[in-house]
Amino acid sequence: MRWLNRFFGDRGEREAARYLRRRGYRILARKLRTRFGELDLIARDGGTIVFVEVKTRSTNQAGHPTEAITPAKQRRLTQLALAFLKRHGLLEHRVRFDVVSIVWSSESRSPTLEHFPNAFEAVGRFQMHR
Repeated sequence: MRWLNRFFGDRGEREAARYLRRRGYRILARKLRTRFGELDLIARDGGTIVFVEVKTRSTNQAGHPTEAITPAKQRRLTQLALAFLKRHGLLEHRVRFDVVSIVWSSESRSPTLEHFPNAFEAVGRFQMHR
Protein backbone atom coordinates (compact mmCIF):
# COMPACT_ATOMS: atom_id res chain seq x y z
CA MET A 1 0.00 0.00 0.00
CA ARG A 2 2.87 2.38 0.77
CA TRP A 3 4.22 2.17 -2.79
CA LEU A 4 0.73 3.02 -4.09
CA ASN A 5 0.62 6.15 -1.91
CA ARG A 6 4.07 7.12 -3.15
CA PHE A 7 3.02 6.60 -6.77
CA PHE A 8 -0.14 8.66 -6.23
CA GLY A 9 1.83 11.46 -4.52
CA ASP A 10 4.43 11.47 -7.28
CA ARG A 11 1.70 11.73 -9.89
CA GLY A 12 0.29 14.75 -8.04
CA GLU A 13 3.72 16.40 -7.79
CA ARG A 14 4.27 15.99 -11.54
CA GLU A 15 0.87 17.56 -12.21
CA ALA A 16 1.62 20.45 -9.81
CA ALA A 17 5.01 21.06 -11.50
CA ARG A 18 3.31 21.15 -14.93
CA TYR A 19 0.70 23.58 -13.62
CA LEU A 20 3.33 25.90 -12.12
CA ARG A 21 5.51 25.80 -15.27
CA ARG A 22 2.51 26.89 -17.36
CA ARG A 23 2.20 29.88 -15.03
CA GLY A 24 5.79 30.94 -15.52
CA TYR A 25 7.46 29.30 -12.52
CA ARG A 26 10.85 27.69 -13.04
CA ILE A 27 11.11 24.35 -11.22
CA LEU A 28 14.48 24.14 -9.46
CA ALA A 29 14.05 20.78 -7.68
CA ARG A 30 11.51 18.01 -7.11
CA LYS A 31 11.32 15.57 -4.21
CA LEU A 32 14.36 16.94 -2.43
CA ARG A 33 14.92 14.43 0.37
CA THR A 34 17.13 14.89 3.38
CA ARG A 35 17.42 12.94 6.60
CA PHE A 36 15.15 15.58 8.16
CA GLY A 37 12.33 15.41 5.63
CA GLU A 38 11.32 16.17 2.07
CA LEU A 39 10.54 19.28 0.07
CA ASP A 40 8.06 18.44 -2.68
CA LEU A 41 8.86 21.23 -5.15
CA ILE A 42 11.23 24.16 -5.13
CA ALA A 43 10.53 26.77 -7.76
CA ARG A 44 11.41 30.30 -8.75
CA ASP A 45 8.69 32.86 -9.37
CA GLY A 46 10.52 35.93 -10.62
CA GLY A 47 13.02 36.78 -7.88
CA THR A 48 11.22 34.72 -5.23
CA ILE A 49 12.21 31.20 -4.19
CA VAL A 50 8.99 29.24 -3.68
CA PHE A 51 8.78 26.09 -1.57
CA VAL A 52 5.68 24.20 -2.68
CA GLU A 53 3.99 21.55 -0.57
CA VAL A 54 1.80 19.29 -2.71
CA LYS A 55 -1.08 17.35 -1.14
CA THR A 56 -2.79 14.78 -3.36
CA ARG A 57 -5.90 12.90 -2.40
CA SER A 58 -8.45 10.73 -4.20
CA THR A 59 -11.38 12.35 -2.33
CA ASN A 60 -12.15 15.13 0.14
CA GLN A 61 -13.78 12.56 2.41
CA ALA A 62 -11.16 12.93 5.13
CA GLY A 63 -11.11 16.72 4.76
CA HIS A 64 -9.48 19.13 2.36
CA PRO A 65 -5.89 18.12 1.48
CA THR A 66 -4.53 21.39 2.90
CA GLU A 67 -5.77 20.41 6.37
CA ALA A 68 -2.83 17.99 6.54
CA ILE A 69 -0.40 20.92 6.71
CA THR A 70 -0.31 21.31 10.47
CA PRO A 71 1.74 23.87 12.41
CA ALA A 72 4.32 21.13 13.07
CA LYS A 73 4.55 20.42 9.33
CA GLN A 74 4.95 24.15 8.65
CA ARG A 75 7.83 24.32 11.17
CA ARG A 76 9.53 21.34 9.54
CA LEU A 77 9.12 22.84 6.05
CA THR A 78 10.55 26.13 7.30
CA GLN A 79 13.62 24.34 8.69
CA LEU A 80 14.11 22.36 5.47
CA ALA A 81 13.74 25.51 3.38
CA LEU A 82 16.28 27.41 5.49
CA ALA A 83 18.77 24.54 5.17
CA PHE A 84 18.27 24.54 1.37
CA LEU A 85 18.78 28.31 1.15
CA LYS A 86 21.96 28.15 3.27
CA ARG A 87 23.38 25.21 1.31
CA HIS A 88 22.85 26.97 -2.03
CA GLY A 89 23.82 30.50 -0.97
CA LEU A 90 20.31 31.86 -1.53
CA LEU A 91 19.65 33.50 1.84
CA GLU A 92 19.32 36.96 0.27
CA HIS A 93 16.34 35.90 -1.90
CA ARG A 94 12.69 36.48 -1.03
CA VAL A 95 10.96 33.28 0.02
CA ARG A 96 7.39 32.08 -0.11
CA PHE A 97 5.55 28.90 0.90
CA ASP A 98 2.82 27.79 -1.50
CA VAL A 99 0.50 24.81 -1.30
CA VAL A 100 -0.98 22.91 -4.22
CA SER A 101 -3.98 20.77 -3.38
CA ILE A 102 -4.94 18.03 -5.83
CA VAL A 103 -8.02 15.83 -5.65
CA TRP A 104 -7.81 13.10 -8.28
CA SER A 105 -10.84 10.85 -8.14
CA SER A 106 -10.87 7.49 -9.88
CA GLU A 107 -13.79 8.64 -12.08
CA SER A 108 -11.94 11.68 -13.44
CA ARG A 109 -9.29 11.85 -16.14
CA SER A 110 -7.96 15.13 -14.80
CA PRO A 111 -7.61 16.34 -11.22
CA THR A 112 -9.13 19.27 -9.40
CA LEU A 113 -6.11 21.43 -8.62
CA GLU A 114 -6.01 24.44 -6.29
CA HIS A 115 -2.97 26.66 -5.86
CA PHE A 116 -2.57 28.65 -2.65
CA PRO A 117 0.29 31.15 -3.06
CA ASN A 118 1.82 32.36 0.20
CA ALA A 119 -0.20 29.73 2.07
CA PHE A 120 1.69 30.16 5.35
CA GLU A 121 4.46 32.19 6.92
CA ALA A 122 7.83 30.80 7.91
CA VAL A 123 7.46 29.56 11.49
CA GLY A 124 9.61 28.43 14.38
CA ARG A 125 13.01 29.40 15.74
CA PHE A 126 14.43 29.38 12.24
CA GLN A 127 12.22 32.05 10.69
CA MET A 128 13.56 33.81 7.65
CA HIS A 129 13.04 37.19 6.07
CA ARG A 130 10.57 37.46 3.23
